[in-house]
Amino acid sequence: MTARSILDAFARRRRRSFFCGEAQCLTARLSLGMILVGSTPIVARAQITLTWSNVRTRFQTTNPSLQAGQIGIDESKAAEITAYLRPNPIWSFTFDQIGNTQEGNPFSASVVTTAFSYLHEREHKRELRQGSAQGATAIAISAQVDLTRNLLFMLRTAFIQVLQAKALRTLAQGNLTSYDEVLTLSRARFQAGEIAQIDLDRLALQRVTYASDVQTAEVNLRTAKIQLLALLNDRTPVEQFDVTGPFEYSTQIAPIDEVRQSAIDTRPDLKAALQSIDKAKTDHRLAVANGSTDPTFGFDMGRNPPIDQYIGFSVNVPLRIFDRNQGEKVRTQLDVDRNEKLMEATRAQVFSDVDSAYAGVTSTVTLLEPYKQRYLEQASRVRDTISFSYEHGAASLLDFLNAQADYRGVQLNYLNLVGTYLEAANQLNLAVGREVIP
Repeated sequence: MTARSILDAFARRRRRSFFCGEAQCLTARLSLGMILVGSTPIVARAQITLTWSNVRTRFQTTNPSLQAGQIGIDESKAAEITAYLRPNPIWSFTFDQIGNTQEGNPFSASVVTTAFSYLHEREHKRELRQGSAQGATAIAISAQVDLTRNLLFMLRTAFIQVLQAKALRTLAQGNLTSYDEVLTLSRARFQAGEIAQIDLDRLALQRVTYASDVQTAEVNLRTAKIQLLALLNDRTPVEQFDVTGPFEYSTQIAPIDEVRQSAIDTRPDLKAALQSIDKAKTDHRLAVANGSTDPTFGFDMGRNPPIDQYIGFSVNVPLRIFDRNQGEKVRTQLDVDRNEKLMEATRAQVFSDVDSAYAGVTSTVTLLEPYKQRYLEQASRVRDTISFSYEHGAASLLDFLNAQADYRGVQLNYLNLVGTYLEAANQLNLAVGREVIP
């Protein structure tokens, strides 16, 4: 029912109830307002379109894993405070020898004593504990950067999948539109008697392939958006979410030696391995320092009849006849050696990751160049020529279908190769630790 018909019905109702009461007329007006408001279409929420920079910024501020990692860094910084604490002095008070005496006063022979003592840590134990805690914080920060590196790789992969799905959907829709135009002309030719019924039926059956491509592309695009929204921890409806960015490849790649050096300077896991060596060395020095003796200095004062008042000093030194820290010294020294071996393994892994990713990028570019220079243009030219010839009766139906299939295959291969290139570039960025290919 349109708004105009509603108003006409309301006018007829007003004429029939001309002598209605004021309350009844007010009710009618309210009813009309509710109907008109209900018939007004609801304006949909604006679609959100994000670039890669927008997606990355949102991810870094909303991802729960990154937020949890930052809390872990704050916890490690709090441990630095605890590691540098000084030992507290000890105070004691003694009131002794209360009882019966010859004088009859129970407190005449009482002894009152108060004492203070303080443990003095030698060999810079506090500084070494703080250095070990600071080393743990540095490792936690590098681990957080490495976590960000790996999660951004997953995010960029999801972002690329959305762009690839959009490109494939555009191609599928274009192929279907072009095929429908040919199918419309073929129906006209059939009605004019230029082609047989069997040829028209074969053309109509072939349309299913292109329609299926469109539906498959729509499903893949929706699935890719859902995965990207999950990584962003975003509850935006899929229909209102979109991304934009270049879906193309570049032949500008830095030399392999430059990329390797950049990875050595940037990779956070390699940096964490180096920091682990420094922390292990600090822990070993702390183990040696813990083997030293720490004296306890004391001061006491009191009252002890027949001496009225007195003061005293004391020094307590543990006798380290048995060194109970030998095992810790050996363990920490072995930990230094172990971390050095792990650093070498990490360094070798960095070179392996860079070389593999670099080979993937260059190989994909090599495959893409012929498509860009020849195959795409040739496939378009062959399809257009065969289509024109078929429409004018100079080419067979089989030639037309083969040309359409060849064009579709070349375009699909090209878009899939571009997607492979972007994923290989993303893998190279992961291997280096920063974006060497934007």
